[in-house]
Amino acid sequence: MEPLLCFPDPFPPELALALERAGYPWKAVARPEHAETDEPEDGWAGAVVSAIADRAAAFALCRLVRAREVPLRPVLLAVEADQLADLELREDQFDDFLVLPASPDELHARLTHLFWRTGRGLRPELIEYGPLVLNLETYQAAVAGRALDLTYMEYELLRFLAARPGKVFTRETLLSRVWGYEYYGGARTVDVHVRRLRAKMGEEHAHLIATVRSVGYRFGQGTWAP
Repeated sequence: MEPLLCFPDPFPPELALALERAGYPWKAVARPEHAETDEPEDGWAGAVVSAIADRAAAFALCRLVRAREVPLRPVLLAVEADQLADLELREDQFDDFLVLPASPDELHARLTHLFWRTGRGLRPELIEYGPLVLNLETYQAAVAGRALDLTYMEYELLRFLAARPGKVFTRETLLSRVWGYEYYGGARTVDVHVRRLRAKMGEEHAHLIATVRSVGYRFGQGTWAP
């Protein structure tokens, strides 16, 4: 599992201990903009944001991760009782809130529920992007409700790309990350599999895998960062 984005740094000890006891990997950032610059290669699993020390910065971080092309979910906001009134006009910036002090069991229960709501936990783990749905438990894929008949490596390539929308990968990176470092096939292997995936998704959805000239491939729309 990718780490949870936590704010601020240093992260409140009682929340850090609760996450560690529940087995959630996490990484704290000191400023809202560090949610982008410090993001792991595979992305964040979600976020736990404490508004206790710096309320304005906490909400700024929530706005930032929600404004992404693919908004970060789930976001759990930790507040004190006297901050509840601040939440009424900001409900679109988080998925749930936790009133401190709270027990480790309550934090764990709220995160478990949030991950269930976003396709983890008791529900099958899914990757959803526009018309595409991948079931990570059954290795099934569908586009616009139509099942795709994929080979194992076609599915693995599509899963890797769809789990990281907007990111550009070179053919060499895809070979090492999808086929494995021990694989000695050439870059043409990636091109062949992309061509087959596009054909199976159909002309209407082939654009989901975009070619980035002289670089490699990207799934979904890219974001402009000046």
